[in-house]
Amino acid sequence: MSRISLKTRADLPATLQPLWDKMTTYGAFENQAGVMAHRPPIFQHIWSLLVDLADQAVLPKRYLELALVTVSHLNKCTYCVSHHAPKLAIQGVSEEGADRLLDYQDHPELDEVDKLVVEYAIAVTNNWNRTRDEIFQRLRRYFTEAQIVELTWRTALCGAFNRFNDILQLDIEQGVTVRDAAE
Repeated sequence: MSRISLKTRADLPATLQPLWDKMTTYGAFENQAGVMAHRPPIFQHIWSLLVDLADQAVLPKRYLELALVTVSHLNKCTYCVSHHAPKLAIQGVSEEGADRLLDYQDHPELDEVDKLVVEYAIAVTNNWNRTRDEIFQRLRRYFTEAQIVELTWRTALCGAFNRFNDILQLDIEQGVTVRDAAE
């Protein structure tokens, strides 16, 4: 059970209620948003950022979801794996394939770019202070600088979400299949 009570759309100031509506198009994240709504500036800025990035779609969704599921497996965040593994399945990586992303080198569902994204997500999460220029040379073959910035930011932000969700023990929303990440 969540350590913090959930607020609803009605608890937000009227000016933020349209953002709540827009947030629901991003996925079933009402519990996370409901906890963030205790601090309207957090709710406003985080969800405005996420929906704006989704609307602009600079980074292909497949690469975003590969990074988010990888980070969430590294951090053992069941909330995020439960929400993002199905989104990754829509992008062509089975849920079984999502479960074994950390074994990316020989992963039969991943191409060269997918493997690079997973490798980079691992670097951002575990080796940020030891990552060499070589990976950026490879990233530049496939991604613009704007895409690299977004991939880096979204990967790092996912790590923050993992911690936020887990320390506050957010419940997974009804209708979302629980996928245990703590294996």
